[in-house]
Amino acid sequence: MTSYVEGSPVSQLAGVVRTVWVQRTGAEPYVQRHLPTGGVELHFPVGGRPQLVGPLTGPHVEVIPPHTTLVGVRFRPGAAPPLPVVLDDLVDQRVGLAELWGARVERLVEAVAVAETPERALEVLQAHLLQEYRAAGGADPLVGAAVRALMPWQPVDISELAGHLALSPSQLRRRCLHALGTGPKVLQRTLRFQGFLALAQAGATASGRVGADGVAGLAVDVGYADQAHLSRECLRLTGVTPRGLLGGDVDRCACGHDHSASYRPFLAGRAVPGRR
Repeated sequence: MTSYVEGSPVSQLAGVVRTVWVQRTGAEPYVQRHLPTGGVELHFPVGGRPQLVGPLTGPHVEVIPPHTTLVGVRFRPGAAPPLPVVLDDLVDQRVGLAELWGARVERLVEAVAVAETPERALEVLQAHLLQEYRAAGGADPLVGAAVRALMPWQPVDISELAGHLALSPSQLRRRCLHALGTGPKVLQRTLRFQGFLALAQAGATASGRVGADGVAGLAVDVGYADQAHLSRECLRLTGVTPRGLLGGDVDRCACGHDHSASYRPFLAGRAVPGRR
C-alpha cells in the first residue's frame, strides 16, 4: 500500500518551503497526479536521482515504480531554490538536479542514500537546501509582494498591482516570468484554485451566501463566479472535475492522503469561517 506523509519544513526554511513529504509505494506501481501549485518541487527517490519539477500549468501524471521511497520539498511561489536558469525555462518540465547544480549533487545523493530512515534523508536534504540559500542572494522582494497580493483571499487587478509596486504591467510580467515561471494572471488563477482545495480539505464551511453551499459555496468564497467557473478551471488545471478530484467528498481527496500540512500554511492569511 502506498503511504504519503506531509510535514512542515525546518523553521529556517519556513519562509521558502510550503511543505516537505515522504512517499512510499507498495508492491504495485502508483499513478500520481501532480497539480499546479504556483511553485516548484524537488522529488528525491532514496537511492536514486533527484529531479526538480518546474512550475506546472496543468496536470502531470507520473507512474512511480513499486517499492520506491521518495522524499520531497514543495516550495512556495517565488521562493525556488537557487538555480542557474530563470523559471520560465523550466515550465512544465522535470529536470535532473545534477543538470542544474552539477557535481555537488553527487555528495547529496550519497548522503541521502545512506540515511537511516526516510525522515533522516529529509533532514539531510533540508540541511543542504539551507546551505544553498545561504550561499545565494535573496529572492526578488517585489515578486514576493506580488505573490502575497495575488492570494485568493484578496482579489486584485493586475494593472493596479503593478502600479502599487511602481512597475509597469510588462515589467511585472517579466519579473514574474523569471521568478515564478508564469505571468501574474496565471499565478492568480493557480492560487485561486489552490485556495479552493485548501478550503475543501480543511473542512471549511461556506460563508452561507444564499444559493451557495457545499462545493458551490466554497467556489464563490474563493473568488469564482459560480460552480461552473470552478469546474472549468479544475478541468484545465487537473484534468478532472472537482468531484472527481476530491473523490466525491468535499473534505477528502480521491487519493486518500492527508494534505493538511500543505494547506494549513496556505490558509494562514484567511480566517476559515468554520469547520464541519
